[in-house]
Amino acid sequence: MSKILRVTKPSDYSAWVGQTDPHELVSVIDYSNMESVRMSLNRYEVYGLFLMGDDASFDLVYGTGQYDYSAGTLICVAPGQLGGKEDTGEFVHLSGWAVLFHPDILQGTGLERDIRSFSFFEYRVSEALHMTPEERDIMTALMRQLQHELQFPSDHIQNRIIVGFINLLLRYSQRFYDRQFVTRKIVNNDVLARFEQLLHKFFENGEQLEKGIPSVQYCAEQLCMSPNYLSDLMKRTTGDTTAAYIKRYVIQLAKNRLASGMKSSEVAYSLGFDYPQHFARLFKNIEGITPSEYVRRRTAVKR
Repeated sequence: MSKILRVTKPSDYSAWVGQTDPHELVSVIDYSNMESVRMSLNRYEVYGLFLMGDDASFDLVYGTGQYDYSAGTLICVAPGQLGGKEDTGEFVHLSGWAVLFHPDILQGTGLERDIRSFSFFEYRVSEALHMTPEERDIMTALMRQLQHELQFPSDHIQNRIIVGFINLLLRYSQRFYDRQFVTRKIVNNDVLARFEQLLHKFFENGEQLEKGIPSVQYCAEQLCMSPNYLSDLMKRTTGDTTAAYIKRYVIQLAKNRLASGMKSSEVAYSLGFDYPQHFARLFKNIEGITPSEYVRRRTAVKR
């Protein structure tokens, strides 16, 4: 079994790489100051932002798969996640930066609530933030300023300043992730095409009869993405969440089958619903009318 470093507080990781932290809840690491770092597979109970340097060339594990990243990218981790590289005794030279902070530093602040909105902390596979040189400079400058602040003696306002820097780092990360979704439009359109093909094959092969309506989790796994990343991508590409997109796809299939003469109950079972009333409820939520009303209106128009 792989040896796992439990990072219950930032200093656990700092001590591993050979750094002593002046603050118990926050750590800023400049890897260029380290002669070498022993690789480790980490179980995080803290938040972490890892800005990879130009010399990053090794494979990283993230969750149950390999993390797709390249030199100069930003990797984000959150409590409960597993990431890093298995400890085989190997030492490597790194550049770049890391910021780790314990959730307790956020207590009583607006960021304690808002941090749940940063869905990039729950991204899994192939979703590192690829940054431009200008974006890297902004993140590096903020990390350096935060590191400088940590050297000052603690006073009644220091934690507010620290949380302010963390907030800026997260807000800029969100901005850069949003930019990545926009600039990778070709890739996003390809994912959308694959998603549509996935749904088409799912229903064409009759998988819904055994598995029911495909879940967001199922679709994300088939596309090798996290549910949050897929939903963020869908929102920016189509304006809908993944769940809403799946529901609209199902209702369009239902309308086609109702138009062909199938009864509402037959359509419901053919699409994987356990009960016709569940289908009727979803249909009305999406279309504003019941399946039977849809059929009546369609029949009236034909006349």
